Amino acid sequence: MTAPLTVDARAYGLVGDGVTDDGPALQKLVDALGDATAQDGRPRTVRVPAGRYVVRDRPVLWRSGVSLIGAGRGVTCFALANPGAPTQPVPLAWFTTAQHGAGRDNHIADVTFAHFEIDGSQVETEEYEVLAKGLGLQYVLRGRFTDLYIHDTAATGFGCDFLQDTVVEGVLAERCGRQDPGEDMGGAGIGIGVGGWGPVERLAVTDCTAIGNGTNGIFLELQQDHWAPPRGIRLTACHTEDNRYGISDWGADGLLVTACTMVGNHVAGFDVSAQGTTSVGGRGGIVTGCVIDGNVGDGIALGNTPGPYAFRGNRVSGNGRYGYWQHNLAGGDQEPATDIVLESNDISGNALDGIRVDAPLHEPAIFGNRVRGNGRRAAPGTEGSGAGVHCGPLSLTDEQADWPPGGHRGKRLTVVGDANAEVTAVVTGNTATELTLAPERPGARTAWPDGTPAPGTAYRLPDAPAPRTGLTAAAAVTHPYVHGNRVRDDGHPRTQTHALWIAPEATWTGGRVSGNDFSGNASAATRFDSVPSGGRWRDNDG
Repeated sequence: MTAPLTVDARAYGLVGDGVTDDGPALQKLVDALGDATAQDGRPRTVRVPAGRYVVRDRPVLWRSGVSLIGAGRGVTCFALANPGAPTQPVPLAWFTTAQHGAGRDNHIADVTFAHFEIDGSQVETEEYEVLAKGLGLQYVLRGRFTDLYIHDTAATGFGCDFLQDTVVEGVLAERCGRQDPGEDMGGAGIGIGVGGWGPVERLAVTDCTAIGNGTNGIFLELQQDHWAPPRGIRLTACHTEDNRYGISDWGADGLLVTACTMVGNHVAGFDVSAQGTTSVGGRGGIVTGCVIDGNVGDGIALGNTPGPYAFRGNRVSGNGRYGYWQHNLAGGDQEPATDIVLESNDISGNALDGIRVDAPLHEPAIFGNRVRGNGRRAAPGTEGSGAGVHCGPLSLTDEQADWPPGGHRGKRLTVVGDANAEVTAVVTGNTATELTLAPERPGARTAWPDGTPAPGTAYRLPDAPAPRTGLTAAAAVTHPYVHGNRVRDDGHPRTQTHALWIAPEATWTGGRVSGNDFSGNASAATRFDSVPSGGRWRDNDG
């Protein structure tokens, strides 16, 4: 008899009592429905009622045409565990190139995963294992992943690669990458490998949230360095918070990022670099209408890209170092980035420079931006101890202090603990008497890995660096177009020392600098430690 198009998981042996291993029954059901779909070409659906379904020691090998639909987040939960197989990763569903020969001609098609939770907290491998994901599928065609809650996985939560004509929507990924120290592959909330389908991969990621994950909130990563970076990928209305990086483009072409929020991430809110496995940065991307705010490090960190890249109409504010940082990591592309565009952004209140160029740019266009009140890390160095000094999980208070509010943002606080051992934490903000500190790693609830320091503990904060400018060039900049920007500081006191600084190691050649408002900075409009060569400078106030 032909298998029905829709089945109830309970009718086929799944128990959902939180104790019984439901993995074998689910595998048997997926195989039966997969066989039926292969015979008649009609996709099937497994509906899973409320319950906690344990998948123990062995992942479920998925089949084309089989969908999994729960009764809702927190209602239908798949609990992953590996107590009997400490070397075995246990994603709920997997189908990969290395293990199963997945490819363009051997793919998963016409599947939906929707309305359930994946709890990965009971998977613990002897060594970090990149495959210890929540979902681990490769080469998916016409897939839909919607309304999923994936949390506490040892590696990436949603870790699916090569998604063609696919939608990922409403996925919440929290505290994934538990076993990733932050430097290994994977360990993200949502990690998507790209390039397997060729130069175009039609993928939409929308309304997803990634919080407290070990590496990235959301990343796109080219999987083979000889593949063409693919076009066709869109990220819309996503939120990333308290991850190592918020959103990362490690090898797409023309990535569209729209109406997203990237806040409180530890290294950068938005990142393009050679961090990925192939050391290929993205190119041709457009980031527009985003809030990139209050990240512990940089707001936007861009490098290892040949360009172009465009940032339009974003708010880049309150970050702990630079608002925008142009840089190159070793091992990736080192050629000058061409046609970088910063247009109509609000870049304000960042701890150091609003825009910092530490890698070569060719024909950048910086126009119509408001670069205001940066250089907030202006408080002098200080130290203290004794009465009135006490620490909380994410704070240090000195009742005798009188610090400029926000003046220590981004500084590294050093505390002297037991046996004169020094412990450090990063300041995210401060009042006159209290420092707010970043968690010691994404997803943590404390800044102190070895416990909260005792009352009266000695501490110190370094001096403020200078200059702290609206726009700093510390590399080769050729034929720039800098027009119609307002680069000033109206604060009391002013902390942005200059509108434009050309550092000693920089060269500034040709181009046009015109129609800018450079007035009202703390020290002067401009500082040229390296003299610009050629070009046109005119009609700049200040």
